[in-house]
Amino acid sequence: MFLPLLATFATAAMVLVIVVDPYSGTYANAAPPAQWEVSQDTQSVVVADGVAATVSRDTYTITEPPPPPPPVVVAQVAAPTTASSGSAAAPAAGNPDPGSAKATAQAMVAARGWDTSQYNCLVSLWNKESGWNMYAQNKSSGAYGIPQSLPGSKMASAGADWATNAATQISWGLGYISGRYQTPCGAWTHSQAIGWY
Repeated sequence: MFLPLLATFATAAMVLVIVVDPYSGTYANAAPPAQWEVSQDTQSVVVADGVAATVSRDTYTITEPPPPPPPVVVAQVAAPTTASSGSAAAPAAGNPDPGSAKATAQAMVAARGWDTSQYNCLVSLWNKESGWNMYAQNKSSGAYGIPQSLPGSKMASAGADWATNAATQISWGLGYISGRYQTPCGAWTHSQAIGWY
């Protein structure tokens, strides 16, 4: 007998909680408040990176932002310069990383009494030929190493480790340049005019 009475009381309590707002003391109303009845036909939302999207009930449109302005390119026209040998100068090579093949070449160029312009020409020449890769091999000609010796075995005159030692390749390359073009800038000028040295 106690159980049916408890069930009746619990059911009545739940109905009251649903119908009556316990915090206001008033009865719940099924109609929404007036501020909920305000509707908007469209809504503007920023999606990403400034792209605005206008959304309505059944359709939407996307407004793309204007494209960014093109970058400003400042052209610098350099006056033609000449290296100490009278040939066209190469761009400045900058300071090489210590211990690198370029640092070794810079020291060898200075030891031959050539100035910085000759080092700049050498860097440009071998950037073009091999990218300073001591294992670079031209697929069509077979030229090998930093100086692109053809054939690579010619560099054995500078050392038995010619295939794997950048210093040996550089030493041979500078000797080749000196004998054939007098200076790196002479080789660079020839390479610029003919396509090879």
